[in-house]
Amino acid sequence: MKPSKMAFGLCWGVITGTCTSIYVAMAADPQTYRVEIRPTGNKDIDATLSDVSSLVSLKKTKAVGAFALAGRVKGDYDRLQTAMDSFGYYNAKINIKLGAGKTLISNDDSKKKNKTEADIHQVTQLANAMDGSNPDLPNFIANIPDKTEAVIVVDIDKGDQYHLGKIELVENKPSTQPVKDPTSPNAKPKIVSEPVTLTADQQKAFNLKPGQVAVSADVVAAKGRLLTSLREDGHALAKISDPVAYLRPDTKTLDIVYQVNPGPIVDLGNIDFRGLKKVNEDFVRKRLLLRDGQLYQPSKIESARQDLASLGVFSSIDATAATKLDVNGKLPLVLTFKESKRRSVSFEAGYSTDLGGRLGVRWSHRNLFGNAEKLNVAALATGLGGTAQRGLGYDIYADFTKPDFRRRDQDFNARIEAVKQRLYSYDQTALLVKGGLNRKINKRWRASVYLGAIQERIIQQHIKNDYTMINVPLAVRYDSTDLDSPMMSPTHGMKGSVSVTPTTSFGDGTIFFAALEGSASTYLDLAKIGLTDPGDSVFAFRGTVGSIQGASRMNLPPDQRMYAGGTSTVRGFRFQGVGPQFPGTKYAVGGKAMDAGTVEFRQKITESIGAQAFVDAGQVSKTSMPFQGDLRVGVGAGGKYYTPLGPIRLDVAVPMNRPSRGDKFEVYISLGETF
Repeated sequence: MKPSKMAFGLCWGVITGTCTSIYVAMAADPQTYRVEIRPTGNKDIDATLSDVSSLVSLKKTKAVGAFALAGRVKGDYDRLQTAMDSFGYYNAKINIKLGAGKTLISNDDSKKKNKTEADIHQVTQLANAMDGSNPDLPNFIANIPDKTEAVIVVDIDKGDQYHLGKIELVENKPSTQPVKDPTSPNAKPKIVSEPVTLTADQQKAFNLKPGQVAVSADVVAAKGRLLTSLREDGHALAKISDPVAYLRPDTKTLDIVYQVNPGPIVDLGNIDFRGLKKVNEDFVRKRLLLRDGQLYQPSKIESARQDLASLGVFSSIDATAATKLDVNGKLPLVLTFKESKRRSVSFEAGYSTDLGGRLGVRWSHRNLFGNAEKLNVAALATGLGGTAQRGLGYDIYADFTKPDFRRRDQDFNARIEAVKQRLYSYDQTALLVKGGLNRKINKRWRASVYLGAIQERIIQQHIKNDYTMINVPLAVRYDSTDLDSPMMSPTHGMKGSVSVTPTTSFGDGTIFFAALEGSASTYLDLAKIGLTDPGDSVFAFRGTVGSIQGASRMNLPPDQRMYAGGTSTVRGFRFQGVGPQFPGTKYAVGGKAMDAGTVEFRQKITESIGAQAFVDAGQVSKTSMPFQGDLRVGVGAGGKYYTPLGPIRLDVAVPMNRPSRGDKFEVYISLGETF
C-alpha cells in the first residue's frame, strides 16, 4: 500500500478532500439541543474530545438556528478526527447522529433501577435520526417540532492505534558532485539530504524512539526540545522545519522526517544596551553575567536577564539576539531596558489581637546614586490596642542598601532605627544603629555579618535601667523553595537559618553574652504522592530553637532575653505570653532558652481562596538548656485570599493549656505566609 504524506504543525492530522453541498434552511425558532459523546474507554481521549467539540463548548450559548447547528455538527467531524489523530488513531471513524428529543429511546440497561441520568445517557440510542454528514441536515433540524430538544450522539470507533516507525533527522546540503555544465546560467548544485548526528545530550533531549505510540504532541514537542538543546550547545541559528509524517496503514506505523539545519556553533558578539537613563551603564555592564566571546547559550542569557531584574530598578528587560552573524562570525546581542519609577510611597498596616494595630507610611528610592542603591524611610505607629501592649509606640527607621559593594553579590546595608514599645513585659525606648555585609554565596546560601550598637532605656517592674550594647550578629541562611518573592506561598524545598550574636552590654556592670538561634521550615506538597494537583494541598513544618550563653538570666537586658508566643512561635498565646512570668502578674520574665514547633496544613480551594489549619507548641527555659519549661500548645485555623503580592491571611488561634491571666484567643491578619 502506498504511504500517504502529511505535514505537522500545531495540529496534526490527515488532510482529506471532501465535497460539501451548502444551502440555507430557515428554522421557525432557534433550536436547543443536548449532546452526548460516548466514552471511548480512555479518559484522556474523552476529555480531549469534549474540549475540542464546538457542539459541547458552544452549547451554553444562546440557542441557534438549524443552519448554524448543522454547521457545528459538520465542523466537529474535523475537530474530533484531529483529536483522535493526536492520540495515534488515524483510522478512527467519527459517527454523529442527530434526532428529535421525543425519539430518544434507551436500551434495556437504561431501565435498570438506580441508574442516574448520566448513566442513561451513556446507553441512549436514536430512532429516526439523521447522519451528521447528510447534506439535508439543516432541513431535518428545521422540521423538528417547536419546543422539542434536538439530541446529538457522537460515537467513535477508535480503530487501530498507530506507532512510530522510522525516524529520520536530515539536513539538506548542496551536493559535492560537480555540475555537468557550470557555464549554464541555470547551473545550480544538486541538493542532497544527509543524516544529522546528534550528541548524547541532544539525543536525550529529543527523546523520540521507534515503537512508541504516535502521539502528535510528542512529535511536535520533540522538535522543540531538540531545537532548545541545539541552541544551548551554541547553534544559535539552528532551524528545524515542522516534521513530516508518512502514514503506513499496512503496518499501522508513521515514519517521521525532520529537516534540521544546525548551523555553526557561535559565540556572543557585541552586547549593546538600550534604554538606560538614570541607571549607570558601567554598573550594569559590570554586573552583567555575559561577556563578549562566550558561547551562545539561551539559558545563560536568561539567567543574566533575571539577575539584572533582581536589582529592582527595571520594570522590564528584553534580550534579543541578532538574526545573522557579524563580520567576526559572532552573534550580537541587544539588551533593552525599561527603568522603574525611582521613588514611591507605600502604606503599611497589620493587626493582631496581641500586638494590636500597626500603621505607617514608607518612602522609597530605588536608584539613589545611579547604581541601584536603595533607601527606605518609614514611620509607623505601633501598639494600637493589643493584649500584649500597654500603650502607643513607634518605629521610625532609615535603611540603606548598596548592591555589589566591593565585589559582585555582596551588599552593604546600614540602618538607623528609633523604637518605643510599651509591652506588658517591659517598656523600651531605644536607638539602634547597625551596618554590615550580606553576601550571596550561591543560589541557595547567603551569609551576613554586622556591627551594631544599641542605646536604650528599659523599665521592668517599675525598675528603670539604661543599657549601651555593642553586638556582632553573624548569620547563615539557606533557601531551596525557589520563590521569586518571600511573600509567596512555598510548596516545596526548605528554608533555614543559623545565627550567633555576641554582645557586650555596658550598664551597672559590663557583661558579655552570646545568643544562638536556629530555625528551619520545610514543605510537603501532596501532589508528590499523587493525592492532589500541584500546589493545592501542602503540609508546612517549622522548628525553632535558641539559647543564650554567658550572663545570668536576670543580668541580661530584658529585651535580649528569649520569649515565645505570637505568630513566629506559638499562636494562640499573646506575644511573649509563653514562659516564666512574674508572680501574680501576666508580665513575662523571659528566659535563656526557647524552642517551638509548628505543623500547618494549607489548602487551596479556588484560584483566589485558600484555607489553613495549624498546631503550634513551644516553651521557654530559665536556663540555657532548651526543651525545658512549661510546654504550651495552640491550635487554630484561618482563610486566605491570594493576591499578586502574596496571600492575605486571617487566622484565629486558641490556647489548649492557657496559663493564668492568658488570653482566650488570638486573631492575626497579615500579608504573606507566616513561614
